Amino acid sequence: MGGPSHVDRALSALRQLIFSGELLPGSDHLETELATRLNVSRTPIREAALQLQAQGLVEVRPRRGIRVVPVSAQDMRDIYDILTELESLAAARAAQARYSKQDLATLATAIRDMDDALTASDLPAWAKADDQFHHELVRLGRNARLGQIVSVMRDQVRRARAATLFMRPTPTQSNTAHRDVYQAIAERDPVRAHDVHHAHRRQACETLVELLETHRLHGL
Repeated sequence: MGGPSHVDRALSALRQLIFSGELLPGSDHLETELATRLNVSRTPIREAALQLQAQGLVEVRPRRGIRVVPVSAQDMRDIYDILTELESLAAARAAQARYSKQDLATLATAIRDMDDALTASDLPAWAKADDQFHHELVRLGRNARLGQIVSVMRDQVRRARAATLFMRPTPTQSNTAHRDVYQAIAERDPVRAHDVHHAHRRQACETLVELLETHRLHGL
């Protein structure tokens, strides 16, 4: 089996540059500039940029290059409105699916990894485990179209969270909410799974938006 294509590598590298902040929100970049930076031709850059545009991360402007799309506090509120409803639906559907504990092993591992990360005061590791939890939760909801929409929304949240990760309070409450969602799914209680996750995402939204507004981070 072959390795990743030039487009895949360019896509991965550009996403990393965006999420790390090396490509700043609102900044403009020529295809030739990015091709030189990543040591690839312009074609993989162009194709990767079109995929990133579909994910809401960049805007491809003919003859003017690629612009990294900024995300404001109001954008975050709008995104969380959608993300909260869809992920909560996935949580309810997962609880209805009558999964065994073995089926929920990846979800349980993500929770343990989040706990271990907080014990070690390793916030980047916590963020990675948190992403894994939410990704697995949506997968367990068994709705591919829902998953596609959520993946785009979650990318925008990742950008904002990366910028505020070390500003926020220690996310112990988030870990507790994740355990409660897991328990509701394991006990096959769709109403509680939905409601607990919904409240968790609403609280996460308020925390993130408050940080963005307090620190005047209006274009992430």
